[in-house]
Amino acid sequence: MIKVVRGNPTPEELAAALAVVQARAAAAAAAAPGQGIPDEWADPARTIPGSRVPHPGPKAWRTSFWPA
Repeated sequence: MIKVVRGNPTPEELAAALAVVQARAAAAAAAAPGQGIPDEWADPARTIPGSRVPHPGPKAWRTSFWPA
């Protein structure tokens, strides 16, 4: 949603501003690398109870990032 805070733009000025915003958003989406590959840290399956959780100990930090 876009809200005009100051001024009174004409419909043409508002349409031009929206075209610029849409073009930049489309360019950013096309340039974003790895959009189709989900990040392992963002995977909701990581938080499922019962998944492999490291036990406390001197080497627990090594397995704390391993995928389940």
